[in-house]
Amino acid sequence: MTMSARPAARRRAAGPAVAAIALATALVSPASSARAATPVTGSLILAGGAVAATNSAVYGTFLSKAGGASNARIGIITAASDVPANDPNAADPNTCSNSVCNGTYYANLLKNTYGAADAQWIPIDLDHVSNNSSQSVINQINSMTGFFFGGGDQSRLVTTLLKSDNTDSPALAAIRAKFTAGAAIMGTSAGTTIANGRDMVTGGESWDALRYGSYTSISSSYPDDLSYRPEGGFNFFTSGLLDTHFAARGREGRITRLAADTGHTRAFGIDEDTALVVTNPGSTNETDTVVGTNGVSVFDLRTATIGTHSGYWSIDNVKWSYLTSGDSYNPTTWTQTSPKPAHNPGTGTVGSRWSDVFSSPEPTTGHPYQMVKMATELVNAGRSTYQYGISYESGPTFEADLTKGTGYQAWKSGTTVSFANLTTHLYVY
Repeated sequence: MTMSARPAARRRAAGPAVAAIALATALVSPASSARAATPVTGSLILAGGAVAATNSAVYGTFLSKAGGASNARIGIITAASDVPANDPNAADPNTCSNSVCNGTYYANLLKNTYGAADAQWIPIDLDHVSNNSSQSVINQINSMTGFFFGGGDQSRLVTTLLKSDNTDSPALAAIRAKFTAGAAIMGTSAGTTIANGRDMVTGGESWDALRYGSYTSISSSYPDDLSYRPEGGFNFFTSGLLDTHFAARGREGRITRLAADTGHTRAFGIDEDTALVVTNPGSTNETDTVVGTNGVSVFDLRTATIGTHSGYWSIDNVKWSYLTSGDSYNPTTWTQTSPKPAHNPGTGTVGSRWSDVFSSPEPTTGHPYQMVKMATELVNAGRSTYQYGISYESGPTFEADLTKGTGYQAWKSGTTVSFANLTTHLYVY
């Protein structure tokens, strides 16, 4: 697929020189980001989206952190969803997708399937923005032990729960106070992305991110541009950037480019039907553990270098770790641990190069989890230290190189593979 050339006049982005300076001279550990003055005693369950109703590892963990199912009282926030008036299926409870029916779905799921003592929709959405200062809604929030943020568009959560000056609405302030005092917060898709601190991703595809950089506004002319909100989201999670639907949609390129452009040294990509469980969030004792079906990627940019290759943006020496169920990550020490046995592969080698490593959004050509599959092939090939793949898009074609370099480790249980510190390079093929 050849991408057509774009006009020279484009919105201002962080260029390679700016990004290089940010990485070379202003690398601030994500752990030093702004935190609440009072230590947070609640937990985060950050899901990557598309969580199956049967995924007891994720939903069960959430209710456990919210006080145990028999005590859990969950407030459902579906303000990331559009309102019923814009849903053509609003009258059909089996196919509807809007703030009200999604709230009903999650309340029923948590009560009837997982045994929560109570689960109630918090009536805040684009039709009820003023409820973010309603005393009855705040009283409702104050009666909860946990909060579930559903998916959709994180910009709607910004509109409905933040004030125009980016401070908390009374409803969000009440949720934050409950979180600080021990309430659990679960998000899925946009409900996880909104947990970001500064520089929250708002859209884009990996190829466009690598080719054109990052922008602080969403373009109707170029909907695949990498866009972000510098002010960030709700700042529940401060250990690095967050992205969701991650490997399924090939977002490795977009989160790496956003981290590099904005001076972040760490980013997390959470896969579908999977969650990162964060205990002691924002403290030196924070621990991040994976539950669910797939995995969580962690990108370490502390030693990364930005440059150009064949006239296009490139980045070298990003360290990529991939955690699967049961694995944990310590943001303070930047280390991964796994209960799985150390992986000692045999004498096999990798095959030919991989294609479509960023899982093209083209519906008939996309390959979900392609870059994870490429990495897994390399991990399982005892005699190979290097593998690479290229983007489906061309004009230019981008390449992703993976190398078993300094600090590389791997673990395996059955067919499930985890690894730490695969050296990653992204540049034009």
